[in-house]
Amino acid sequence: MSDNNLPSLIELMLKKLNMSDSAFNVAMVIISIAVILFGGFLGTRITKKLKLPNVTAYIIIGILLVPIWTIIPGAKTEISGIIPKSVINGMEFLTEIALAFIAFSASEFFRIKTLKKAGISVIIITIFEAVGASILVFLVCKFALGIDTAFALVLAALASATAPASTIMTIRQTKAKGEYVDTLLQVVALDDVVSLVLYTVAISVCMAMTSDGSGSGISFESVGLPIIKNFACLAVGFGMGFLLKLLIPSKRSTDNRLIIVIAIIFLFCGICSLLDQSPLLGCMAMGMVYINLTDDDKLFKQLAYFSPPIMLCFFVRSGMNFNLQSFTNMSMLGYVPLFVVALVYFVVRIAGKYGGAYAGCAVTKKEKRIKNYLGLGLVPQAGVAIGLATMGARIFIGQGHADLGNNLVTIILASSVLYELVGPGLSKLGLYLSKSYTTDINEVVPEGNVSVNQEQLSPVELLTRQIEKIRQEYKDEVLSPEEEAFNEAIDDYYEALDFEVDKNYGRFVNRRRR
Repeated sequence: MSDNNLPSLIELMLKKLNMSDSAFNVAMVIISIAVILFGGFLGTRITKKLKLPNVTAYIIIGILLVPIWTIIPGAKTEISGIIPKSVINGMEFLTEIALAFIAFSASEFFRIKTLKKAGISVIIITIFEAVGASILVFLVCKFALGIDTAFALVLAALASATAPASTIMTIRQTKAKGEYVDTLLQVVALDDVVSLVLYTVAISVCMAMTSDGSGSGISFESVGLPIIKNFACLAVGFGMGFLLKLLIPSKRSTDNRLIIVIAIIFLFCGICSLLDQSPLLGCMAMGMVYINLTDDDKLFKQLAYFSPPIMLCFFVRSGMNFNLQSFTNMSMLGYVPLFVVALVYFVVRIAGKYGGAYAGCAVTKKEKRIKNYLGLGLVPQAGVAIGLATMGARIFIGQGHADLGNNLVTIILASSVLYELVGPGLSKLGLYLSKSYTTDINEVVPEGNVSVNQEQLSPVELLTRQIEKIRQEYKDEVLSPEEEAFNEAIDDYYEALDFEVDKNYGRFVNRRRR
């Protein structure tokens, strides 16, 4: 029996129940999705103990769920794995949906007033760090590793992408603020625009060069037409941003707001699929138009609560495409194993990102703390790169180059796991070294900000006012039940000590001082 004809564990179990074909197919899909979701959740329980990102757990779980013959060379078994191959193939649409959600979420930071304040400097820095990483990766892959020119171009284009989710998560966790944070967020948001442009050109050139192996296939149809299609998707994205604003007035209910935005995003993904283009750039345009017309960031937060199961399925499915056998074998790309290519890509991209960001900051004359540490916040890479790599693999496979597609996904997945291990830590280090956040409460809330009329405060009262100052600053944030309970306990404690609310003195003031 060939590999492709081997049944999965789920199929074997369901066949023993003597179900009808229609019931069998429905049950197979539903149970497979449940296994993916539950497997991803269990994986995060382990990575949480190790203080690792959830994305790492999802990819590893996906690797464990793939057909056994792809992860154990030469294994002889009567099953192909846990998840049926037909379900894995049927979930291919998740790539476009996940990219759309990532892009729309990142567009929240494309406020025109913020971009105007930053000026041309952010664009210059973004071009330097994105193109710098791409150039360095291409040179090393082409001349040091001997990788084919066409494939090296695609790999280099993917090197420019950054994972906005990891960086944003780290900033929110540390409550970091300041010029460094503003610059980092704007660069990360613009970064994926540059990456998509580079990727579109690179994948077009690659397909033209691999069509006959000489590069004579390069033409307007193979290179220029995809760029025009991307601009068409961009224009449609702008239009849908206006449509979204019209369909979501301020009085629209919360449920209907979520329904409308998901419907619009799905519709746009369908249009992009018809044109065989990524929805990334257009969804950024859609979100940018909406946030600038409405200044409504609540919609983005609401979507963030809906997206985790979709992102989990996307990353787990991406892990299923990881091919350990090709990872350890000598690569057809050059004269080194594929795992060496992935490791070199990992190191060289970090060097290119840091060096490009440093050079861009130097050209724009950014202050030293931004110039020295901005590159540390640009290391994470996951969602956008994996999504684009998956789309690229699909194009390669459709053109009869399945080996190139599998190699591309394997390299990006392996390096993404490494980036998710070190990326958040380096981002946090950059925030700390740039003094965008601190653990010293006297730096967060100086004594002068809570002392009135030079009154003398005891250490306990000073600390109390500092804590309340911080609480007031973040009072609009959604608190967990544990945080709410903690705050209620603090209020009860202050009441017992004869404190009361006073707007002139801060959150709490001792009545006996009055």
